[in-house]
Amino acid sequence: MKKIIAVTSCPTGIAHTLMAAEALKKVATSMGHQIKVETQGSAGKKGVFTEEDVADADVVILATDIRIEPARFAGKPILETSTSEAIRNTREVLGSALALLPPEPVAEVPAPEKAPAAAAPEAVAATAAAAPAATGGPKRFVGITSCPTGIAHTFMAAAALEKAAKALGHTIKVETQGSVGAKNQLTPEDIAAADAVVVAAETNVDTSRFGGKRLYMTSTKQAMHAGQDVLKKALEQPVGGAGGGAGADLAGAVEKAKAERAKARTGPYKHLMTGVSYMLPLVVAGGLAIALAFAIGGIQEGAYPEGTLPAALMKIGGDTAFRLFIAVFSGFIAYSIADRPGIAPGLVGGFLAQSLGAGFIGGIFSGFLAGYFTKFLADKIRLPATLEGLKPVLILPFLSTLGIGLLMIYLIAPPVKWLNDAMNAWLLGMQGANAVVLGIILGAMMAFDMGGPINKAAYAFAVGLLASKIYAPMAAVMAAGMTPPLGLALACLLFKNKFDLEEREAAGPALVLGISFITEGAIPFAAKDPIRVIPALIAGSAVAGAISMVSNVQLLVPHGGIFASLIPGAVTNLLAYVIAILAGTVVTAGVLFFLKRPITEPMPALA
Repeated sequence: MKKIIAVTSCPTGIAHTLMAAEALKKVATSMGHQIKVETQGSAGKKGVFTEEDVADADVVILATDIRIEPARFAGKPILETSTSEAIRNTREVLGSALALLPPEPVAEVPAPEKAPAAAAPEAVAATAAAAPAATGGPKRFVGITSCPTGIAHTFMAAAALEKAAKALGHTIKVETQGSVGAKNQLTPEDIAAADAVVVAAETNVDTSRFGGKRLYMTSTKQAMHAGQDVLKKALEQPVGGAGGGAGADLAGAVEKAKAERAKARTGPYKHLMTGVSYMLPLVVAGGLAIALAFAIGGIQEGAYPEGTLPAALMKIGGDTAFRLFIAVFSGFIAYSIADRPGIAPGLVGGFLAQSLGAGFIGGIFSGFLAGYFTKFLADKIRLPATLEGLKPVLILPFLSTLGIGLLMIYLIAPPVKWLNDAMNAWLLGMQGANAVVLGIILGAMMAFDMGGPINKAAYAFAVGLLASKIYAPMAAVMAAGMTPPLGLALACLLFKNKFDLEEREAAGPALVLGISFITEGAIPFAAKDPIRVIPALIAGSAVAGAISMVSNVQLLVPHGGIFASLIPGAVTNLLAYVIAILAGTVVTAGVLFFLKRPITEPMPALA
């Protein structure tokens, strides 16, 4: 056990100062070391070291973004780093500091006395017997699950991992990062005691707190369908990070951890879904504010009279939240690719896309360009170690924001605006056969993979159109997303001989998930018999989407299922909307009747 003292300080002396101090305290304690932290902030110095504290310390960490006078630490090994590094890579920082200490002298082991020859085999046998105990037996896991909406897949994957761990004789604690924030959060003690870590996510998850642990990254879908395999693969992973070994080993381990994080974040789909997950709260809040404005003041072409409540609600929803969400969407796509330095250029690019008329498509372009351009600059710009701290806070945000802004204004926004205007005009003018075709396509996409990439692509398309005040595709998508679990629940009720006991018992939960717009409620049924179930789901959702589109149903909020219809003004042409959902449900159940074969019940044994 080592005694560590640390100083944290940032320019404002508030957020990063305190966050770095807390991170260092927690991780050092979990590693078995003593630590005292002095914070130097806008409110003065807190936890100031005494002369005895400095004298007793083995090593000093200066996690600061401003100059700190190191004279009082003369004669002590000092590691200088930034507050952000101490927050994000705390274990590596502590390991680097401990690596500055001289190696401890190895105690001389006296030569063993001669023992009878029979003793050696006994010792070997004892050692051999002890080896399996170190690798076998129950293991402890910790995990994180997260999906773009933070609702269905997040909690279903967590439940699947818990079930798999129990079946294998292991224990697991899973933190869910959902739409209502992180639940069942992992403590430093949980992480320290874990044998392996599983991260099942389609969004960007910070893994820096798992340094020195076996870490396995996968999808929520894989965790749901193959939970035991996921846990076994986690135990096969090499131990990452370092616990204070030699400097060369630490550097290699840090580089390896960074490579693993970069690898885990690759993939346009994951970056896109990270943007969607951060955008949704703005869309929901803005849509509900607009719906309330319509409910109170009525739906009208012009603006509401200034000073009235409907005008205020429209300003909150349409003029503010809906103007911001493309910028947030773009900013967090860039964040998923390039981490924090990508946020500024992504936000600016997204806001330019909105203000220049490039819309949601422009936001996608700006997010990916900002992320990859910032990442390119971060990899290519080389600075002396003393100036490296300027990159994430000055150089990268400035250069990438300037570059993306100019690209958006002069090169990207004009053609994308033309494309966006043409698409919006086509969507607004759709009637008859065109509306039916779009409804069929969107409905089929929603049912095809029940929460997978194709489903999410249709959903993201509809949500993006809300910024252009085009609400019909959102209604079609939500109606089509509700019918798969609803149709299965109805089929289980009407055609009991075509479903086994487990499926019939799942009908009730499927009904609840269906009316809540959680398409994933159909997954357990589809997984058992995909060839017959998935075509039925596609048929029902296509019918629901087509009826909704041809009836010009409009939905102003992106989630909530049937409960959204209870909000005054959230759904226009409500009767047609309910008919679309019911028709899709009945078609799904009807197709299942023709495609599903009766299940032969086992005959009772004869006496």
